[in-house]
Order: sequence, then C-alpha cells, then structure tokens
Amino acid sequence: MKLTLFADGGARGNPGPAAGGAVLLDEGGSVVAELGRFLGKATNNVAEYTGLIIGLEEALRRGADAVDVRMDSLLVVQQLKGVWKIRHSGLKPLAQRAQDLLAQFRGWSIEHVPRDGNALADAQVNRAIDDALDAAGP
Repeated sequence: MKLTLFADGGARGNPGPAAGGAVLLDEGGSVVAELGRFLGKATNNVAEYTGLIIGLEEALRRGADAVDVRMDSLLVVQQLKGVWKIRHSGLKPLAQRAQDLLAQFRGWSIEHVPRDGNALADAQVNRAIDDALDAAGP
C-alpha cells in the first residue's frame, strides 16, 4: 500500500511554542490519518523534522510499504535528498531518525511543495499549538 504524507512543522517565535503535523492520504486521496504533536519550545526546523517523523511512523504502523512525502520545508527536503549537508547538531539525530524510517519502505519519494500546497498538515501544526496553549491557560 502506498500513502502520501503531507508533513509540516512550525514555531511561533523560532524558537517558541512549536509542533509537528502530518496528514496521510490513501491512493484515492482520502485522508486516513491526521496527526499533531506539540513540542514545547523548539525551532521551526526541529518542528518540520518532527512532523515528518510522526507521519512516517504512522504510515508504517498502518502497513504502508511505500510513501510519497510532500513538505514545504526546502531545508528538510534537500537534506534528506543529500543535496544539502546537515550542519546543525540538533538536527542530525532527527534527520537520522527520518532516514531510518524511510529505509523501512520498499519505495519512497520526497518533494518540496509550496506552502499553500501543504495546508492540511499546516492545520495540524496550528491545532496542536493552539490546543497546548489553550490548555496551559493565561
């Protein structure tokens, strides 16, 4: 089974309150999972990698053997394609985790999409941040 993963991350402040989000679609384009994970204070790039990781974990949990990843983070896409080096030490373990997860698929691809093409995953990011901040109260 092949799934399409839209992954995103964001931080309000950078660093600031952050979350990763992911949406998985089946081959017919129907949503099969929506995920968001609040991270506390983190950077945008950490949040982007987190969105990817939680989406890949869920795709594997659902039995996918192939995944097409779509992200609006050019940094993450280019790093995972091996075009750009991973210089920031805090991103190296996240990139390694993503690579380890991708290696478990029979096939995978990753593409950069414009921000407006990633609205589903972006909504999960904002929902996770809003829910966490609302729960924390004033």
